[in-house]
Amino acid sequence: MTSTATAQSITPELRRWIIDQAEAGCRPQDVIESMKASGWHEDVAIKAMEQTLREHLATLGGADGEPAAPEDLPPPSQVPEPELAGQPASITVGGREVKILTLMKHPRVIVFGGFLSDDECAGLVDLARPRLARSETVQNATGGSEVNDARTSDGMFFERGEHELIRRVEQRIADLLRWPVDHGEGLQVLRYRPGAEYRPHHDYFDPAQAGTPRILERGGQRVGTLVMYLNTPEGGGGTTFPDVGLEVAPVRGNAVFFSYDRAHPSTKTLHGGAPVVAGEKWVATKWLRQGVFV
Repeated sequence: MTSTATAQSITPELRRWIIDQAEAGCRPQDVIESMKASGWHEDVAIKAMEQTLREHLATLGGADGEPAAPEDLPPPSQVPEPELAGQPASITVGGREVKILTLMKHPRVIVFGGFLSDDECAGLVDLARPRLARSETVQNATGGSEVNDARTSDGMFFERGEHELIRRVEQRIADLLRWPVDHGEGLQVLRYRPGAEYRPHHDYFDPAQAGTPRILERGGQRVGTLVMYLNTPEGGGGTTFPDVGLEVAPVRGNAVFFSYDRAHPSTKTLHGGAPVVAGEKWVATKWLRQGVFV
């Protein structure tokens, strides 16, 4: 019989995440709860945290075993930001009124209402459906991509501006967030079936990984993310921010934006896609870079 501990692997990605949370000042009990909420069994979560932090402290400590001083934060970057002077209830871009539903300062999270019309949501799904394949994640060690158990969705990428609908959505994003179209990656569409999820992760590229310099050659660091909901699943599928206990409901046409001015967990932009309980979840994601993405 397979034990709980062997059924769920303590991966290098999980170890790195635990270290990131510790360096950001998260309490151990909060880390355990975040892991449990993402589907990890409690005994595996406790074992992973204890082993990881013990080994990490050993590598950082001197002869007396004392941990080294925290590393200096990387310098901040300019990030996308909508025009919110006067605390408006909505912003009109390209003739469309987009409502401001939620604002957070740290992490910088904004929930937009009615960012896409029903027809635009259906159009993106129809364009993406024939091209779906098992989603991959960026492999920071090499700069390539790979299938990862942490991401159990189907997805595809559009080339920037490849269709009239894509161009219209990209221009709306640029106008709303005041960030050039050419500073964005191609739009990605994902489908999550029942049980599918994306475990908590950061969207920036880890500077400590060997493959990061190669990734950054294409446009610099990621500095912002916009997730657009193309349907409303029957249950589950929210976008979670474990560091601050926030979950954004996936409502058709709405979108959640968050920015991160440095590649460091202190931005508190750890986020994930909670498991879909019933029905399917369709989302479109736009990642924004520091410079021109090529």
